[in-house]
Amino acid sequence: MIIDSLEKLSYYSVINPLFEEVLAFIANNDLDQLSEGKHVIKGDDLFVNIAVAKGKTKEEAVLETHDEMIDIQIPLSCSETYGYTPRAELPEGEYNTEKDITKLPGVTSQQYVTCHPGMFAIFFPQDGHAPCISNEKEIRKAIFKVKN
Repeated sequence: MIIDSLEKLSYYSVINPLFEEVLAFIANNDLDQLSEGKHVIKGDDLFVNIAVAKGKTKEEAVLETHDEMIDIQIPLSCSETYGYTPRAELPEGEYNTEKDITKLPGVTSQQYVTCHPGMFAIFFPQDGHAPCISNEKEIRKAIFKVKN
């Protein structure tokens, strides 16, 4: 997991060659003005979902992992807290191949981190994360899905 300010996202472009395309997309598009839904950047290998999600309590948030994709999550409308637990310390769960997700309801996160607008969080396949924790009713956010 990486958390930093958006102005430093370029520092992490060496992690995955598709991160350069994420940077170009952000430079050429106003994330706040994009319509809700999926915006394809490079087929199934790179896209962004603009979502409006319900704010949840720590108890309501569900830990999840992904096998194939890296998440770059960017809160747009308000701060968002994420639960975090290393995948190696999580129980096995049922993997949904079509959606590339394993959800682990009822499992409590070990720690929590908060991102404010202007920041991002990167979650790799080894990172269990519980998104959408907020006192706000809704969170508008960008979720870049990057092929690992």
